[in-house]
Amino acid sequence: SLESIPSTPVVKNPQEAVSLSCRGSGFNFGGYGMHWAREAPGKPLEHIGAIWYDASKTVYDTIVQGRIEITRDNSKSMVYLRLSNLKPEDSAVYYCTRNTHNHNYVLLFRDLIIFEFVFTSAVI
Repeated sequence: SLESIPSTPVVKNPQEAVSLSCRGSGFNFGGYGMHWAREAPGKPLEHIGAIWYDASKTVYDTIVQGRIEITRDNSKSMVYLRLSNLKPEDSAVYYCTRNTHNHNYVLLFRDLIIFEFVFTSAVI
């Protein structure tokens, strides 16, 4: 399973930054790529970035490019998202998700990425 940190809504002002964390348990965390996605009211789920299982590579969507950083600490089974220079359109429910197969590299096809989501945990 995945646990969101913090587990309560976060309120920020424009141009501030936010840091979200997600702790994995019950699976070999270090063997999986991890993704972040978000869903704003009335809008479809959108993938915003991912990090390889060994943290060797990150990929970020153009909508957040330059404002996003995803990191991980496999020794703590944690994955982190930092989003800076916040905009009103960043308001959403944020999800951390894991890849479906050990050591699979990230699929970048937006229409397919939702099928990679097997565990989700939401924070605002």
